[in-house]
Amino acid sequence: MSFKIEEVSKLERKISFEIPVEAVQKEYQHAYEEVQKNAKIKGFRAGKVPMNVIKTNFKDQVDSHVIQHLVEENFYNALDEKGLNPINQPQLQVQELDENKPFLFSLTFEVHPEVEVKKYQGLKIQKEKLNFDASHVQKTIDNIRSSRAETAPVLDDRAAQMGDVAVIDFEGIVDGAPLPNGSGTGHALDLGSKSFIDGFEEAVVGMKVGVTITANLKFPDEYHAKEIAGKPVQFKITLKELKKKVLPELNDEFAKTIGFDTVDKLKEAIELDYKTTEEKRIQEDLKNRLLRKLAEENPFDVPKTLLQRQKEFLIQDTFQRMGNMGLSKDQLNDYASKWDQDFTQTATFIIQSSYLVNKIADLEKLNAEDNDIEARIQSYISQTGIEEEKVRSIYSQPDNKNRLKNMITEEKVIEYLISKSQIEEVAKEKLN
Repeated sequence: MSFKIEEVSKLERKISFEIPVEAVQKEYQHAYEEVQKNAKIKGFRAGKVPMNVIKTNFKDQVDSHVIQHLVEENFYNALDEKGLNPINQPQLQVQELDENKPFLFSLTFEVHPEVEVKKYQGLKIQKEKLNFDASHVQKTIDNIRSSRAETAPVLDDRAAQMGDVAVIDFEGIVDGAPLPNGSGTGHALDLGSKSFIDGFEEAVVGMKVGVTITANLKFPDEYHAKEIAGKPVQFKITLKELKKKVLPELNDEFAKTIGFDTVDKLKEAIELDYKTTEEKRIQEDLKNRLLRKLAEENPFDVPKTLLQRQKEFLIQDTFQRMGNMGLSKDQLNDYASKWDQDFTQTATFIIQSSYLVNKIADLEKLNAEDNDIEARIQSYISQTGIEEEKVRSIYSQPDNKNRLKNMITEEKVIEYLISKSQIEEVAKEKLN
C-alpha cells in the first residue's frame, strides 16, 4: 500500500491510496470464495456453483465487499501511522476498481484544529456591580398580594379603569366574517394585564356597565397567526359587570399564609432570594464575557462539521422554545434565515471556548479527576435527597460521567481564569 496526504484546507485532509494489484486480486479471490460457499443458484448444489457463474451473478456484491474491506483496513492503518483523528465521516471517492489493476481511492475528512493559547492570563474583563434596589421587595410583595386578591363588585356609578376586572362579552370581525376563536361570553378581563392585542383593554377603560361599543383595532404585523397579521379587526364589546380587586392586608398573619412568621422575615427572604438570583446571573454574565475575551485574544478556525452541528442544535433549541409560543413553521424558518449570521457567530464562539477551556485545563493541570467527580456526586446526593444508588447509577453511564467531568473541568478553568484576570466592576448601564 502507498498513500499521500494532501492539505485541502487548514482543517481538511485528503488521503489518496494506491493498493497493489496483488492485494486487490487476493481480496477478490477471498470474497468470491466466501460467496461460493453459500451461493444458491437453481441447477447447482449449494457450495458447488462454478466460479465463472459466481463472478457473473455476484460481481456487484463482491465489488462492495472489496471496497469496504480494503478501504477500512488501509485507511485506519494510515490514520494510526500519521496520528490523524477525523472528526466527521470521511467522504470516499473511488477512482478505479478493477480486479486486475491497482485499486485507487481517496478519503476526505476534517481534523481538530491545533489550538495555541497565547494569552489567557491578565485578561481585562468588566463585571456588573450588584445594585440592590429596595423597591424590588415592595414590588414583589405587591405582586404576591395581587395574586391573592379577591374581587368585589364596584358599587359606585363609575366607568371601568385600569386595575379593575371587567366581565365582558365580545365578538371579533375580520374581513367581514367572525374571527375564529375571537369571541367570548362572561370573560373576566384583568385591565392592565395586556392579555389582548394593543388597544383592546384601553377601549374597555371608560365604559360603564351595560354599554356596548365597537373598537376598531389592528393586529400586529408580527402576529403569530400569519393569516390575520397586520389586518384591521372590529371588536364588539359589552361590559356586563365591573369588579375591583381587594388586596389582603399586609401583616404578620398574611406573612404566615406564605410560610413566614412575620412581614420582616418575608422581606428578608425576598431580599436574599433577589440577591442570590442576581449574583448567579452576574456570575454567568462574567463567565460569558471572560470566554468571549479569551476567544477574541486566541482566534482560530473551527471545523465546518462541528460548526454545522452546533448551529443546527441552536436552531432546533430555539424552534422548540419559540414553537411553544404558537409560531408557525414558516415563521420559525423566517426567523432562522433572518438571524442566520447570529446563529453562526454563537455556534463558533461555543466551539472555540470549548477547545480553549480544554487546552488551558491541560496546560494548567485543571482536568477533573476521579476525586472531583466523587465529591460532586456526594454533593448531589446530600442536596437532592435522591437515593445514593440512583445517583450513582446515573453517573455510571459513560455519557453522563463525561458530561459531569467536562462541567467540573470548565468550572475549574473559569475559576482559575477569573483569579488571573483584571476584573473591573461597573454599573449595569455602563457595561460594554
